[in-house]
Amino acid sequence: MEYKITAPFDKNTISKLRSGDMVYISGDIYTARDAAHKRMKETLDRGEALPMNIEGNVIYYMGPSPAREGRPIGSAGPTTASRMDKYAPELLDMGLSGMIGKGKRSKEVLDAIVRNKAIYLAAIGGAGALLSKAIVESEVVAYDDLGTEAIRKLRVENFPAIVVIDSEGNNLYETAIKEFCRE
Repeated sequence: MEYKITAPFDKNTISKLRSGDMVYISGDIYTARDAAHKRMKETLDRGEALPMNIEGNVIYYMGPSPAREGRPIGSAGPTTASRMDKYAPELLDMGLSGMIGKGKRSKEVLDAIVRNKAIYLAAIGGAGALLSKAIVESEVVAYDDLGTEAIRKLRVENFPAIVVIDSEGNNLYETAIKEFCRE
């Protein structure tokens, strides 16, 4: 199925999505990669508040290239999500509703997705220039010193992604392999 959805995601929207569905996201999402996740973890460990509200929000694992003239952002392709697996369960338990990246996730992340009725989406790797066309605004909101790994707030319109792990734990990477290997 195909859906047009709005970020931040609400639980009702998430509950309708199934592994394998195509979504087009409009609204506000945040970016964060390895260095930003490490810094967020250190912030939480000190008992301090994160630089943005996690509740209901979506994190896109992406570090953009510099913007061309007249554009809000450069190439904006996904980063391998498994590099954030050691941080994701805690953020999901704090209310993060979705993640966008590429590649498989650990069992701990899958369990946290199900426990929190969240979702994991994949963006198309290698298509960063195309994906950047769905980004209409970009603003650094934290950790500017990290350069491309700073946390950004993006305004997106019809950003394409595929539901990989739905709120019930169905995993497209596993079901697609089984479907492909059927005799």
